Amino acid sequence: MVMGIVNVTDDSFYDGGKYINTGAAVEHALRLVDEGADVIDIGGCSSRPGSKFLPPEEEAARVAPVISELAKRGLNVPISIDTVWSSVAGAAIDAGARWINDISAGRIDPKMPATAAANPQCVTVLTHSRGTPHTMQENPKYADVTNEVVMELAESVNVFLRAGVNRDKIVVDPGFGFAKDTGHNLTLLRELDKVVSMGYPLLAGLSRKSFIGAITNRPVEDRLPGTLAATSAAYRRGAKIFRVHDVKETVDFLKALAAVIRP
Repeated sequence: MVMGIVNVTDDSFYDGGKYINTGAAVEHALRLVDEGADVIDIGGCSSRPGSKFLPPEEEAARVAPVISELAKRGLNVPISIDTVWSSVAGAAIDAGARWINDISAGRIDPKMPATAAANPQCVTVLTHSRGTPHTMQENPKYADVTNEVVMELAESVNVFLRAGVNRDKIVVDPGFGFAKDTGHNLTLLRELDKVVSMGYPLLAGLSRKSFIGAITNRPVEDRLPGTLAATSAAYRRGAKIFRVHDVKETVDFLKALAAVIRP
């Protein structure tokens, strides 16, 4: 599956400001669906390194009108809400969202597990991270990054299961770029099968991230080839969902890769 990113933000690291207007965001989402997106992920607050959270009310005011308008258009793919706040998730679900994508896996808002459980129709994506986007890249340290990611994700999953979320509605995300340096990200990518072995569908968010820039020495606008290389590695190790800015290119790439590897 390919998850298309719609940032209703003014400061996202790649396309901040392009879709802050509701109409522009809706048209971009529709374009991504036409390009082959299986899910549309809408976020109203940047999670780039160094960014700060918005008040939940402001975040909800950005995303709810976009989701509502897409729902009115009869979008034929699910809409995901990218947020750490249960109140924003609730407003988005009321507007028509059917996925919750929480980069904190419930660490920031302890009400998020109950919100997910109260909406059993929703898929919930739980991402590994530490700290907040504002602090997460301040000298991240691991003794064994992959095993620690697996253990911490398992703890988060258990919190949501105990809250009543159905096991088959959980997706895990190892959190590339979240509290991880280039070496951590590369090790995690090489050992991604260990995260897959948790038994949940795995979402990989690799699109144009800074570790790809560190490898290629390319600015964010020139990181698509590096992103696709990383996507190939993740696919070969069992990733099932890819969260991307470049839907058309990723869909074609995965079709060709799948045809070659799994005829």
